[in-house]
Amino acid sequence: MVRKIDSATRIPVPGGKMIDEYVGRVNSDDSRISIAHMKAPAGWDEPAQRPEFGEYTLVLKGTVVVEHEGGTTEVNAGQAFVSEPGEKIRYSCGPEGAEYVAVCLPAFSPDSVNRDDG
Repeated sequence: MVRKIDSATRIPVPGGKMIDEYVGRVNSDDSRISIAHMKAPAGWDEPAQRPEFGEYTLVLKGTVVVEHEGGTTEVNAGQAFVSEPGEKIRYSCGPEGAEYVAVCLPAFSPDSVNRDDG
């Protein structure tokens, strides 16, 4: 069945990052996938995590820095990155902040992100 999503639900998180979820557990009651537009301020970072979902991220503006077990990868505007379920990753952004779209399969949930304390 076709469903139109009229607007996102804004989910504020610590550190000033804003999440506008269009599809997912919060906005559309969908556990199969989540699609969210993110805006992170300059210098933003978050604790490392080992999510139970795959994440596909398209950077629209700025730079997202991804620390992972293989090193550190800078992902600039116009580039994308993929992380697989179970990979330990940590996100931050460059001095200009970042704007990006994240797609998670299955949908993001606080219980399945497995963030480190901190």
